[in-house]
Amino acid sequence: MSTLTTAAGIPVADNQNSLTAGPRGPVLMQDFHLIEKLAHFNRERIPERVVHAKGAGAYGVFRVTKDVTPYTAARFLSAVGKETEVFLRFSTVGGEKGSADAERDPRGFALKFYTEDGNYDMVGNNTPVFFIRDPLKFPDFIHTQKRNPATNLKDPTAVWDFFSLSPETMHQLTILFSDRGTPRGYRHMEGFSSHTFSWINAAGERFWVKYHFKTRQGIQNFTADQAVRMAGVDPDHATRDLFAAIRDGDFPAWTVSVQIMPEVAANAYRINPFDVTKVWPHADYPLVEFGELVLNRNPENFFAEVEQAAFSPANVVPGIGFSPDKMLQGRLFAYADAHRYRLGANHQALPVNRPHATEVRNHQRDGAMRFDGNGGGSPNYEPNSFGGPVQNRAVAEPPLRIAGDAARYDHREGNDDYAQAGALFRLIGAEAQERLMDNIANSLGEAPGFIQRRQLRHFFAADPAYGAGIAKRLGMTAAAASEEAAVAG
Repeated sequence: MSTLTTAAGIPVADNQNSLTAGPRGPVLMQDFHLIEKLAHFNRERIPERVVHAKGAGAYGVFRVTKDVTPYTAARFLSAVGKETEVFLRFSTVGGEKGSADAERDPRGFALKFYTEDGNYDMVGNNTPVFFIRDPLKFPDFIHTQKRNPATNLKDPTAVWDFFSLSPETMHQLTILFSDRGTPRGYRHMEGFSSHTFSWINAAGERFWVKYHFKTRQGIQNFTADQAVRMAGVDPDHATRDLFAAIRDGDFPAWTVSVQIMPEVAANAYRINPFDVTKVWPHADYPLVEFGELVLNRNPENFFAEVEQAAFSPANVVPGIGFSPDKMLQGRLFAYADAHRYRLGANHQALPVNRPHATEVRNHQRDGAMRFDGNGGGSPNYEPNSFGGPVQNRAVAEPPLRIAGDAARYDHREGNDDYAQAGALFRLIGAEAQERLMDNIANSLGEAPGFIQRRQLRHFFAADPAYGAGIAKRLGMTAAAASEEAAVAG
């Protein structure tokens, strides 16, 4: 049996009794073991994520199933059958760390590929779109999903006030209040990059892509009543289900596909392909299957491997790049900066975050929690005359043509925020429509009347039946509601 030690490796003689002056005390300051235990205990909780605070994760493998080398030179996608280790973190978005897995909320789908060219992070959700398209509005939006500064309670007035003043939210809120807003578990939901990214092939040609992860377990969702009951019976049900399935050898899997758009097609496409509030219709750009994802190993320590897991869409590898998607551009900074705040400047050196298939070679030094050799005595600058890592122009992206005058452009001008929301409403079928409208009315009904009327205008614009159904549930006739909504608009 091994001997208990302090963090410095010093053997501990007694872990049951504090060092005291006599049997009745007081406790002595020289009890360094007691002081270390209490001091460490006081610091065990790091700041929780502002969003995606509650989550679960697992390791697995991504396997290439179809040749995509005409579109990308990424080495981990270079051959059919090639496998790459991955770590996937699922999460709810708006709730705190102790919130229920069954709450109505989008779900995070953050995937880290440990490739031979470094880590590639695909930071997505279980929805193909998002609420807003400009990163300047992100803090405002998230504030409406959090607690009221006076009551410290969730605030439907703030939620619907923001929605009613931001018609670009219509597509995502239709998804949120549909059955897909309450997935039965992480294994039974889809994943999407949501954002548009670029693939670049060996010839330097760029293609715009959107990722889709189709669950092989089948999509399963709770009704609103089932979700409420589950939140009370087992607030950790999705976390428990994922861990148990992998432990028992029932490995969850997803089929991985992309939509592919040639770079030159973007300017002429009928919608802005970089608008994250919209999808690319599959009739225009069908799914191209290229891989499968299987989760097959649970973490050994939740804090070390799930709570400290850090993902950033800025982490891309040669052959993969970004797009002009404004929300993506904002997240390229915000995600990594959040991790620097939560975990420190050296968070990427933590075992779950560091590369597994290559080594880090750079000139970064010092900072809190530097637990490796810190570069030893090698130069911490570049260029230098004494060796070390240098740039490699062979991995540079081809130029991306951009144009336009620098200004704050109104992202709503000339934008149709209703067509895709209305199409989704008509697509889901009558029974799902009833549940969607029930869910919205139950929430919107808690907001003031003037906000209800302003929001109804957006539902009528998406589809008259959509607006009329919600108006009826709010106690208004369709005609009166339509007239009031027009006035409110």
